[in-house]
Amino acid sequence: MSRRHSAEKREIQPDPKFGDNVVSKFMNNVMRDGKKSVAETIVYGAFDIIEKKTRQDPVSIFHQALENVMPHTEVRSRRVGGATYQVPVDVRPERRQALAIRWLLTASNGRNEKTMTERLSAELLDASNNRGNAVKKREDTHRMADANRAFSHYRW
Repeated sequence: MSRRHSAEKREIQPDPKFGDNVVSKFMNNVMRDGKKSVAETIVYGAFDIIEKKTRQDPVSIFHQALENVMPHTEVRSRRVGGATYQVPVDVRPERRQALAIRWLLTASNGRNEKTMTERLSAELLDASNNRGNAVKKREDTHRMADANRAFSHYRW
């Protein structure tokens, strides 16, 4: 990592169907081996299933799910005098979004529906209704930060 200056953020193009930057970012995380068309098929297929099931705008449900999964606080390890403390810190907005996307994909990969499209749509619907493994992960993170509140004076 460079000590002189931090890396500049790349501009992400909005996705072609909905014109949304966050959906595009999500699609890039779904993508494996640079196969963008496969990732597009998975994400848009999941959105179609969501639209059929709920009769609502799938992008708004996606944003609601993302909002429900985003953590507000997390613990970071801090070494003080030979001991390592789990110090609760607030999460930056970019990291909140990145964690939420990662947790949603991990949770949907762990589901037992047949195709990735079905898994993803089911997990997004669960997350938008405040249940599912991704929301549980956020709750666990918050619980851990709450339990270690006594070490918050070690914040840097």
